[in-house]
Amino acid sequence: MKAAEHFDALETRDPAEREAALMAALPAHLAQAKAQSPAQALRLAGIDAASVTSREALARLPVLRKHELLALQQAHRQARPDALADGVAAGDPFAGFAAAGWNGLRLPRPAKRVFQSPGPLYEPQGRSSDSWRLARAMHAAGFRAGDLVHNSFSYHLTPAGAMMEEGALALGCTVFPGGVGNTELQLQAMAELRPHGYCGTPSFLKIALEKAAEQQLALPSLRKALVSGEAFPPSLRDWLHERGVAAFQCYATADLGLIAYETEAREGLVLDEEVIVEIVRPGTGDPVADGEVGEVVVTTFDADYPLIRFGTGDLSAVLPGPCPTGRTQTRIRGWMGRADQTTKVRGMFVHPSQVAEVLRRHPAVGRARLVVEGEMANDRMTLHAEVTEEGPSGPLAEQLAASVRDVTKLRADVQLVADGSLPNDGVVIEDKRSYR
Repeated sequence: MKAAEHFDALETRDPAEREAALMAALPAHLAQAKAQSPAQALRLAGIDAASVTSREALARLPVLRKHELLALQQAHRQARPDALADGVAAGDPFAGFAAAGWNGLRLPRPAKRVFQSPGPLYEPQGRSSDSWRLARAMHAAGFRAGDLVHNSFSYHLTPAGAMMEEGALALGCTVFPGGVGNTELQLQAMAELRPHGYCGTPSFLKIALEKAAEQQLALPSLRKALVSGEAFPPSLRDWLHERGVAAFQCYATADLGLIAYETEAREGLVLDEEVIVEIVRPGTGDPVADGEVGEVVVTTFDADYPLIRFGTGDLSAVLPGPCPTGRTQTRIRGWMGRADQTTKVRGMFVHPSQVAEVLRRHPAVGRARLVVEGEMANDRMTLHAEVTEEGPSGPLAEQLAASVRDVTKLRADVQLVADGSLPNDGVVIEDKRSYR
C-alpha cells in the first residue's frame, strides 16, 4: 500500500517510537484525570502519575469494568443532587468519571452531547472534532473527501450514528443520516442520492441489498462500507463483495470510541493510534503473553471522559507481526467472545476472578478452566489445571480442590493436565450443563 493511502504518518511509525510516545503521554493524562475527574481521583489515590511511564506501571492500576461503572452511575443517580459522596456530586449521571457536562454538575467543561446506552449507561461527548476517532477507520475502508456516506446507525439515544457521522465529516465527506429502520425510505434515498459508501450494521446492509434486488432497484454507486455493531463473518463479507460492495469492519464502543479497524490485508484488526490496549486474563488485570486470548482492556487519552484501564468485557488476542499494508501498529484478532463468564452453581455465583484467585495461590499452575456439568440442581464442577508434569492426583490436586472450596464455597474435582493442552480461547468457566 502506498504511503498516500494511509490516514497519516502515525500509522507507519517505528513501533518503538509509537510506544515511547504513548508512554510519555500517560503521566500528564493521569494527572489531568485525577485533577478533573473526581472518580478517577479516588481510583488513583496514592498513585504518583509521574511514575506511570511503562506498561508494567500501567498494569498496576485498577481495571474499571463496565458493570462496575453502571453500578456506580446507578448509585449516584439515586442520591440527592446536592449531596457529595467521596468528592463526587451525588446525582452526577457519570458517577464522577467525566470532566465534561453541563450547569449544575460542577464539571470543568461543557459537553457537546450526552448519550444513553443500554443499562442505562450515560456517556458524554467532548467538543473536539471526531472525538471518537472514527475517521481513521473510515479512511482504511476507502472513504475519501467528497464522498456521500449513507449512515444507517442509530441517531436516537445511543451514539453510534454520531460516532460515524463525525468521522465522516472529519474526512470531508457528506452524510445522509438514515438511522435505523424505514427500509423502503432508505432504499429510495440510496437510489436517488447515489451514495458512495455505507456505514451501519452488516445485517441491515444485507437486508437493503436483498430488498433492492427484489425491487430491481439498481445501486451502482454503492461500492464501499464500514460496518460494526455485529459479528461480520467472512461469508457475509464475500456475499457483499459479490454484489460490488467492499465492506470493512471496525471495533468501537460508545465509551472508548475506535479501538481497532480492518484494512485491505484482511488480517485481524489494527489498533487505533490513540489508545493503549492490553489483553488481560479474564477476571483480573494481569496482562497475558502476546497470542494468548484474554479480555481487551483499553486506556484512552480523551480528556473529557478519561477512562483508564477500562475493561470492555470482550475477548481477543494479539496477532504477531505488522500489517501487510505497511501499518506498524499492533494487530488483534478481533472479537472472540465475552470475558464475563459468570455462572451460578448450586445457588452460588462463580466468577472468573475467583478462578484467578485460586491460580494466584498456586504458582505452579499455568492456564486453568473450571467446567460445570450435569443438570440444574445436580451440578458438578471440575477444575482442569495445566502443570508441567501431568498427573491425575496428588498433593497439588488436593491443594487446588481445597482452594476452590475456600474461594467459591463449593466443592470441585481437580484434573491436572499437561502444560499447553487447554484451548487458547480465553474461556475460564465453561458451562456444559443441560437446561432442558
